[in-house]
Amino acid sequence: MSQHIPAMPDRSSWILSAIPAAQSKAHSLRATPALLDEIVRVATQGPWLPTQESLARHEQLSTPAWFGRDKFGIFTHWGLYTVPEFANEWYSRNLYIQGTDEFKHQIDTFGAHAEHGYQSFIPLFTAQKFNAHEWLDAFAYAGARYYFPVAEHHDGFQMYASRLSHFNAVEMGPKRDIIGELREATLDHGMHFATSSHRAEHWWFMSHGMEFDSDIRREAEANTNTERGGNLDGFEYRGLKHGSFYWPAMPEPASHMDMQSKPYPSDEYLQDWLMRTCEIIDSYQPEMLYFDWWIGHEAFKPYVMLMAAYYYNRAAQWGRDVSICYKENALPWGAGMMDVERGGYNQAMPFHWQTDTSIAYNSWDYTSTLEYKPAGEIIRTLINVTSHNGNLLLNVGPRADGSLAQKDRDILHTIGSWMKVNGEAIYDTIAWKESDEGPTPAHSGSFNEAAIDYTSADIRFTSRAGIVYASVLAPAGGVGPEHLHRSVLPEIITVKAYREYRDEDHSPFHGVMWRVSILGDPQNADLPFTRDSEGLHVQVDDALARMRAAGTLITSDEDVLPVVLRLEEK
Repeated sequence: MSQHIPAMPDRSSWILSAIPAAQSKAHSLRATPALLDEIVRVATQGPWLPTQESLARHEQLSTPAWFGRDKFGIFTHWGLYTVPEFANEWYSRNLYIQGTDEFKHQIDTFGAHAEHGYQSFIPLFTAQKFNAHEWLDAFAYAGARYYFPVAEHHDGFQMYASRLSHFNAVEMGPKRDIIGELREATLDHGMHFATSSHRAEHWWFMSHGMEFDSDIRREAEANTNTERGGNLDGFEYRGLKHGSFYWPAMPEPASHMDMQSKPYPSDEYLQDWLMRTCEIIDSYQPEMLYFDWWIGHEAFKPYVMLMAAYYYNRAAQWGRDVSICYKENALPWGAGMMDVERGGYNQAMPFHWQTDTSIAYNSWDYTSTLEYKPAGEIIRTLINVTSHNGNLLLNVGPRADGSLAQKDRDILHTIGSWMKVNGEAIYDTIAWKESDEGPTPAHSGSFNEAAIDYTSADIRFTSRAGIVYASVLAPAGGVGPEHLHRSVLPEIITVKAYREYRDEDHSPFHGVMWRVSILGDPQNADLPFTRDSEGLHVQVDDALARMRAAGTLITSDEDVLPVVLRLEEK
């Protein structure tokens, strides 16, 4: 296959040299070498090229204007792995690991692995209660401005129409274009549509099924094509055919964080990953793409760069403002949006970022044993993230039948009720000169999100149009049900960042206060205040009483939710 590549910087020649020409015989069911030709053509035609120098040179790739404004999105994990509603979204892997709860559950509930493996869930996944517009009604009410459904998870079942594999939701299972329906509903609700691919990890995700008598092992042993077996990077394997649902089921790395682990993904697998991703791009035109961590593996590098250039060049044709959401160092700095899974930063950062977390501590998909987070904890996470120059992507796991569980709906409704009163302090804001005040910092780093007992002295700041918003994280004095029914809320809220400016104490604010109010006050009254060396002291008792009577002092089953002061200067 001939490829006509425009002249590119010498430093970047390795990117394209690492992409071998497709063989005349395409292994995938319906792919042709022309698909790879087209990907390379678009990726190298500009304005972006698959090079570090090109992709990292423009800041707008990192933060689309809409993303910086909208702050809050919803993520959904839903697929075959939801069918058992058991443990978590890694059920497809763990059911093949002998000795695990999932292994035992599979046998007890569905039958022996040889006859009732993961693939047997496909006809059970009918999505009989799925209604895309009902989902988006709930997400929009919660205040989300953008939406990320998972297009393909590690299990390899595509939730969209595909020319590259028969194992997709249009041809099997629900026989509906799930991603297409969700995209339409998202746009109908005036929200931004994005999507995610977790396909990279499929290289090894189903590998444990090769270790005992399972449907995966039986399929591999029945494969008489000896070319599909052999030795790869010192690992003996019996191969599955490209086009099999379980392919390739290669040995799982000893460490998931080893970005040079062996066996390396093969060119055949990497080309398939690239084509699947570009198919999503062309079919659904997402405004952001999210990838899990394993695209950072060294073997993926040239393919990720090609994909990024392809996506950004397609977006230029569409006239869309897009970006790629990635983890760790999967892309050159500045070429996409940094994501921190289940964590964040405990101070304002000089770059925009996102954290993705779930409505439950213990799973990304729906299970019967979810440990839900309180709505107040999620709202405080949103406030922390926004004040630190980030966005929150909150995951909800629909049930196997396509409905949203009542507990999920209740939490989303509480978040939405709070956002209707206080969203002014979230949307279209920027970080202020001080992000935090008080004794209790947020957590920092990934996978670090234990509940925090904030106090009424813990305040976070954002700003918009010259107005500063001071969000008081725990106005009742603490977090938890013991504070919910307190008859006495604070009379005074003190904001130390607005203390008097003195020669010996240069406070962050050195100006003249004009007006202080509190979001949700039905009278929108000017609140009495004084300033001294200790801070700005705002009298809030009457306003909080009015809010409680009007229902704008939002509470949940757990506690009194944050309140927001609106600080205006002359």
